[in-house]
Amino acid sequence: MSSDRKTLEERAQMTDIERLRHSSAHVMATAILRLWPDAQFAYGPPIENGFYYDFEMKHRVTPDDFEKIEAEMKKIAKENQKFESRVVTRDEAMTLAESGRLGGLTDRPGNPSRFKLDLIEKIPLDEPISCYQNGDFIDLCAGPHVGYTSKCKNIKLMSVSSSFYMGDESRGQLQRVYGTAFESKELLEDHLQRLEEAKRRDHRRLGRELGLFHIDEMVGQGLILWKPKGALVRRSLQEFITQELDKQGYSQVFTPHIGKLDLYRTSGHFPYYQESQYPAIAERDVLDRLADEDASCASLINGLSDGTYEGYLLKPMNCPHHIKIYASEHHSYRDLPVRLAEFGTVYRWEQSGELGGMTRVRGFTQDDAHLFCTPDQVAEELTGCLDLVKKVFHTLGMNDYRVRLSLRDPASDKYVGSAENWDKAEAAIRHAVKTLGVEYTEELGEAAFYGPKIDFVVKDVIGRDWQLGTVQVDYTLPVRFGLTYIGPDNAPHVPVMIHRAPFGSLERFTGLLIEHFEGKFPAWLAPEQVRVIPISEKTMEAAEKVTARFADAGIRVSIDRSSDKVGAKIRNARLERVPYMVVLGQKEVDEGTVSIRQRDSEELITRPLEEFLESLLHHIATRQL
Repeated sequence: MSSDRKTLEERAQMTDIERLRHSSAHVMATAILRLWPDAQFAYGPPIENGFYYDFEMKHRVTPDDFEKIEAEMKKIAKENQKFESRVVTRDEAMTLAESGRLGGLTDRPGNPSRFKLDLIEKIPLDEPISCYQNGDFIDLCAGPHVGYTSKCKNIKLMSVSSSFYMGDESRGQLQRVYGTAFESKELLEDHLQRLEEAKRRDHRRLGRELGLFHIDEMVGQGLILWKPKGALVRRSLQEFITQELDKQGYSQVFTPHIGKLDLYRTSGHFPYYQESQYPAIAERDVLDRLADEDASCASLINGLSDGTYEGYLLKPMNCPHHIKIYASEHHSYRDLPVRLAEFGTVYRWEQSGELGGMTRVRGFTQDDAHLFCTPDQVAEELTGCLDLVKKVFHTLGMNDYRVRLSLRDPASDKYVGSAENWDKAEAAIRHAVKTLGVEYTEELGEAAFYGPKIDFVVKDVIGRDWQLGTVQVDYTLPVRFGLTYIGPDNAPHVPVMIHRAPFGSLERFTGLLIEHFEGKFPAWLAPEQVRVIPISEKTMEAAEKVTARFADAGIRVSIDRSSDKVGAKIRNARLERVPYMVVLGQKEVDEGTVSIRQRDSEELITRPLEEFLESLLHHIATRQL
């Protein structure tokens, strides 16, 4: 049982690995109780890649305790205890909880199972109540579980943290221990090895060590400061996508970071999604008037929400601004499609606990575009959007990806627009995605409120899934904003709108690339492409000239003027992930050559300077990996 309570039907659909991890949570609880009998357990569900259990007790668990907890868990696995289920009445369940037996190994007079008492109250009256027992441990649980504890021998405790019962800070702080479990020792070891690899590639650590980005508490959580080196990576990505957009006939636009509330009321973003947006900003005269009236904050918030007061919003999406650019001119069917693109920064209010480096932020820049076309052009425009996403992935060596079609749930009322237009949009994206020739799945209820979408899920070099590029078909917002074009019949028609963002966001995409390449960007992306290393002071003047030649050719180059020995200079360049080191001694100066050492090679190759420069420029221009 967890704070996000699943139905019995959902529980019955647990996979084998989820059952194993659910059972392992019970084994961990049994082990903790053997060591600290006063522990009061709340809930312990399986989660992605593992399980956890929330509990309260006097002893504060630390990672130093993990070894003895794991040892006790392995003893319980060897005991091969059977997981047995029994249905009890509500009164029987309450009696077990009041005695402290529920979530315990024995009766605990004067120490009732207070979390279990509360959880029993939350079980619907028409739902049967069941308990699971392994050995002496009895827990309030609807299951399912594996047959015996012997299945739970390949376990590892991962971390400990604080939590709040039902996520409510007012109800006291609990301890949460996370663990994982697998069917075999080999699978567990593979998982732990991947986690170590993920730590080694963590973009937060690498971003700091390589000087790519910074997050400052005084600026605000989730707001990225791009440092000069990180800005060069970002600029290279933007130049790459801009070149592709130019080929496809896009027009670049720029829009403000803020807009009037009426704009977002019309689009539907406000007030329905207030929980994921920064608070609305009232106009100054409204604030002054309400202050004079000694009005409450609630009256201001309510007035902004219902339209009594005008205000502004940090833009959560770029599409309303692009719509207004389209609407600023008259359009004929001969003008369509209109393709508007922008590296537009948007703002979302993420909970502080959900923020993480560059991959989960509160302000981010999308490589956003909106296409306005006739219904007959939808298929061709979708194909162009999908080709662009494929081009991005192929260029960056991300060839292992799948596609997810996010469709509306007909039973939900969160969507806007007619069922007829939704059917058209979903048919269009189904047709388009089939042309990709890749695996795809359909997921009901995952569509945006205004239209279905195609999401690209990329698998990185260590097997993790990342949701990146997206393409959406939208018959709804053009209607809400009254967009038209004049058709061949000389009558007004409503255009279809396509939203697309191959990178998703530059912040998230860059975070992924840092981890994907382990900071070793290909030369075209690297913030520093060449490091010139003079062997001694005698070749410094020649090294300066070589550096200037690279810079004149557009290469991002620096020179190591330190007094370090050559080996140390090479080591420093490699630690900073510079793709090419150009070593210059007297022999190279006399012969007009350079000795080149690649980042991951021990070999020095000597070539004429201009020959190397020409090959390097070709390597960068063609964006080779």
